[in-house]
Amino acid sequence: MELRTVEELMDLLHACRGTRAGRTGHGGAPADTCEHALRTAALLRRGRPADKELQVAGLVLPVGRLPWSGATAAGADRAADAVRALLGERVAGLVRHRPRYDLPAGDDLLALREADEEARTARFDAGVLEDWRTVLELLAARDHARSRSADGPGGRRLHHRPGA
Repeated sequence: MELRTVEELMDLLHACRGTRAGRTGHGGAPADTCEHALRTAALLRRGRPADKELQVAGLVLPVGRLPWSGATAAGADRAADAVRALLGERVAGLVRHRPRYDLPAGDDLLALREADEEARTARFDAGVLEDWRTVLELLAARDHARSRSADGPGGRRLHHRPGA
């Protein structure tokens, strides 16, 4: 599944409401997946206020936990593939590599992992999904503009040919 619009992503994130994450949250009860994602994104906003892509990566983590029929990839891979066209390579890469502790991690990935862990026990009002719509729209528009600049006439990709 590939998300093409912010509205599709918002619908998917709203579908996460009431689902439970596998790990426990505050008080030993399973954490609500959507609330956990909102807290993760909010913690990243506090720590890295200018890095909207990192914040959104925390917000869209639950997308991979939704059951899609016929999907065989791991949840992080599904989420990354779903958001790549809409939110770009960096967000998709952060989402894909967050659960892979066997791979080297840079500062951004470490910040995402730490916020994800802290959000499991943190107790604060992280707002609602609609609070993030504008940020999602801005990222989607920016990524769309980037991909359009790489397109040639008629929407074809321009490729550099050696010697040309």
